[in-house]
Amino acid sequence: MPTHVVRATSLDVPHEPLPAAQVRQGAPTTGAVPVPAVAGLDVGVWEHSPGVSTDVEADEVFVVLSGRASVAVEGGPTLDLAPGDLCVLEAGARTTWTVHETLRKVYVSPTR
Repeated sequence: MPTHVVRATSLDVPHEPLPAAQVRQGAPTTGAVPVPAVAGLDVGVWEHSPGVSTDVEADEVFVVLSGRASVAVEGGPTLDLAPGDLCVLEAGARTTWTVHETLRKVYVSPTR
């Protein structure tokens, strides 16, 4: 794989509406753009527009590039996210995402 740079803060990330079953408030949309990574890892840029949604997580580490959100982990903490924060989510965690300002993150997870 060639060495390269991805301008993660300015990359165009097309959005789609979330499935209705995941939406708790507003009309949030999400989008992701995968980027080339090393073997065994998925890497990409992901966004979530303002609103509240639920998810069941995969193992993931991410860094917030822009925006603000609170992620309530069922049976665990509420994570307040802001630019520069590094977060670790475990597979199977049930979460509720309250996105205050469109959240953009770079994620790394094991290849599925």
